Amino acid sequence: MAGVFSLVLVIAATVFLVVAAGVVYSSIRYRSRGLGAPEPKQIFGSRKLEVVWTVVPLLIVTGLFIVTVRAMVLIDAPQNSTHPPELVIIGHQWWWEARYPDGVVATGDIHIPASRRLLARIESADVIHDFWAPDLARKMDAVPGRWSYIWLEADTPGTYAGTCSEFCGAQHAWMRFRVVAETEPSFEAWLQRQAQPSLAPRGIAVEGARLFQTRKCGDCHAVTAAGAVSPAKGPNLAHLASREFLGSGISRNTPESLMLWLTNPQAAKPGNRMPDTKLSANEARALLAYLESLQ
Repeated sequence: MAGVFSLVLVIAATVFLVVAAGVVYSSIRYRSRGLGAPEPKQIFGSRKLEVVWTVVPLLIVTGLFIVTVRAMVLIDAPQNSTHPPELVIIGHQWWWEARYPDGVVATGDIHIPASRRLLARIESADVIHDFWAPDLARKMDAVPGRWSYIWLEADTPGTYAGTCSEFCGAQHAWMRFRVVAETEPSFEAWLQRQAQPSLAPRGIAVEGARLFQTRKCGDCHAVTAAGAVSPAKGPNLAHLASREFLGSGISRNTPESLMLWLTNPQAAKPGNRMPDTKLSANEARALLAYLESLQ
């Protein structure tokens, strides 16, 4: 896409310079010579010029058409693909979920191997979203009830910012994500870590784990990163304590921010679907200890 844009820019600049040069030349060559000067010779038609300004634009447009079609073939992933996707990306109000073929589920950060093109399927769980990582891939709408496919590839390892670029509700601006491109060994190691369960809770975190079940937190949130599909209502909390951000980038993952989500979720991210469970101070501390144990 960038190559096609650069080519069009060069051609358009060349056409502009040719036209501008013609205007300047004509303004000087055929300017008024003063009173009494004869009128310049008038030209009412030239077959050669008419052929040139008809054929040249036709050749330019034909060339651009060929280059554009070639670029479309290269950038368009096969739609309705029978090939299983290597990554499934799902947009929710207002967070992103990534599912991998081995069952690993990630929230917020999407990890990929660098220098390998992945076939990614884009979905939506509720309204129309738009997946966009500007440095890596084209925009692609996530439409409820419809699958779309894109190629996702990073040439070099690094962290690439992404966002939803289709207005989807009150927190559209805070529906962000990061694509973390790693070397192949690092990516495989990350997958293995994600597939491992968190350590068993200890101390006050044991009471927090019990509250997580009795308060029905598991109805919206899974705490297993592999082999389980997250409930549609809330993000997967597996390895929550290892994440850098909460709420798709709206705050850093600190005990204070996490406590705000537990005690006043609408203050943490207005409009989100997490209910206020009316926790007591002791219950909130126990749940916080449990969530911080999910390394």
